[in-house]
Amino acid sequence: MLEDRRLTYRQYADRSRRLGASLYALGLRQQDRLGILSTNNIEYFEAYGACELSGYIAAVYNFRCAAPELAHLFKDSAPGIVIFESAFAGLIDGLRERFKDIHHWICIGNDVPSWALAYEELIQRGDPSGAPIRARPEDIAYLFYTSGTTGAPKGVPWSQAAALEVSRNEGRKMGDDTRLLQLTPAFHVGGKGFPLGAAWLAGKTVLDRGGFDPARFLSLVERERITYTFMVPAMMQAVLDYPQLDHYDVSSLRSVMAASTAIPVPLLRRAVGKFGSVFFVAYGSTETGNIAALPTHEMRPDGTPEELKRLGSVGHIHPETEAVLLDDEGRVCAPNQVGEVCVKSRVFQGYWNNSIATIEVTRYGWVHTGDLGYLDEAGYLYLVDRKKDMIISGGENIYSREVEEALYRHPAVIDVAVIGVPDEKWGETVKAIVVLRQSLEAGEAELIAFCQTQIARYKCPKSIVIAPELPRLGTGKIDKVSLRKTIGESR
Repeated sequence: MLEDRRLTYRQYADRSRRLGASLYALGLRQQDRLGILSTNNIEYFEAYGACELSGYIAAVYNFRCAAPELAHLFKDSAPGIVIFESAFAGLIDGLRERFKDIHHWICIGNDVPSWALAYEELIQRGDPSGAPIRARPEDIAYLFYTSGTTGAPKGVPWSQAAALEVSRNEGRKMGDDTRLLQLTPAFHVGGKGFPLGAAWLAGKTVLDRGGFDPARFLSLVERERITYTFMVPAMMQAVLDYPQLDHYDVSSLRSVMAASTAIPVPLLRRAVGKFGSVFFVAYGSTETGNIAALPTHEMRPDGTPEELKRLGSVGHIHPETEAVLLDDEGRVCAPNQVGEVCVKSRVFQGYWNNSIATIEVTRYGWVHTGDLGYLDEAGYLYLVDRKKDMIISGGENIYSREVEEALYRHPAVIDVAVIGVPDEKWGETVKAIVVLRQSLEAGEAELIAFCQTQIARYKCPKSIVIAPELPRLGTGKIDKVSLRKTIGESR
C-alpha cells in the first residue's frame, strides 16, 4: 500500500509475472541484471518480484547518488535494462550516452521521456503467465551495494536461497497479523528484508517514500494499525517531541527495531512510556544477514545496574549464527577484549566483480564485518566502533561510540557524531558534532566539561561543532564520510 494504492497478493503476483514477461520480450535473460533507481513505491517491489520469479538479478541503486556515483554502479553491475522513477529522468539522461549496453530505459510515472518506455504499458501488455524461465535456488536474486562508508560501494549478491532464509527469519520475528510500516529505502538490505518477512506471513506492508516525518509516521501507524516498524533514535526523538503526539493512537505497535545502535536510556524511558515495551535492537550487515539481537524483554530502562549496562549492547549472537571476535592476528579474543566481529556467513558469496576486496574481508576463513566490539562474560555483544573509524590519539585507541554515548547523557544533546581529525602533535584528536534539543542550549566548553565527568579526559573531544542536523545514509546511520569531508577538513 502507498498513497492509498493497494494491491492484494494475487494482484501483486499477476503484475510481477507480467513485468517479468515484458522484460523477457525486451531481451533480458536468466541472471541478467535489471537496474532499479527509485524511491519506495509499489513498482519497485514488482520489479523485485519479476526478478524473484524469472531469475533476473535486481541490481538496486541508492537514489541519492550523484551522477559519478551512479555511473560507477552502472559500470559495475552492467544492467541490460534500467527501471527508473520519473523524478530521476534528468540524472539518467545525462548518463545514457556513456552506457550503450543498457538497451532499454523504463520510466515509472506519468512524465515519461521520449527515449524511455512507460512502465505501466509494459505491465498491461505482459503475458499473465510470466516469462518462459524460472529462478533456481542457486541463482542470484539481488545485488545490494554497501553504503560506501569505507570507500566506493561494493556489490553484495544474495541468492534466491538466501532470500528464502531471510523471509523465514524475519517472519519469525514479526508474528501473526503483521502490518509493517516500511520506512527504510528499498535499495538497502533492510528495505527488502522486512517486506520479505511480512510476505512470508502474508502480512500487510505499508510503504513510506522516505524523508522521515513524525506527523506522517503517526498518521500511518494509527490509520493502518501498524504492528512492526524500524526507527533510529533520531526518529524516536522527533516523534516524542512532536506537539500533537497525544492525539494519535499508537497502541497497535508490537515491535519497533533499532538497528545496530543503543537507544540512549533517557530517550528509551520516554519511548517506553508512550509506546510500551515494544523496542528491540538488532545487529547485522549486508554481507552476513542477522548477527545478534537484544530482545524486547531485555530492554529495561528502569532495571538493575546490570540491565541498564546491557542496554548499550546489541544482545546475544543468534543461535543459528556462528560469530567470534578476532584480533589482528586472527586469534579469538578473550571476554571484554576488543576485536573485530567476524561471521561464518550463509549469505556472502564474495563481492561482485571485486576479488581483492573479497579476499581481504574473508581472512582466516571468516567474514570480517569491520565492526569492533567485545563480548562480556555473559555473552552480550557490545559494539565500540567501525574499525576504520577508530581514533588513535597519542598512541591511545579511542572508540567514537564511547564518546558519543557520554555526550548523549547531557540533557541538551539529542544527536551526536564523533570523528577523528588530523593533529600534528597527537596524530589525531577527537571532534564531536552535536545537535541540541530545540528548547535547550549548551556551549562547546560546557559540553567538553560534561564529557570529562563521564569518561577519561584523553577520550573527550578537543573541539565541538553545534549543527542543526547530522547527515544520514539511507540506512539511518550517520554519514561520517560526509562529516569528515565537510567538518573534519574545515577544522
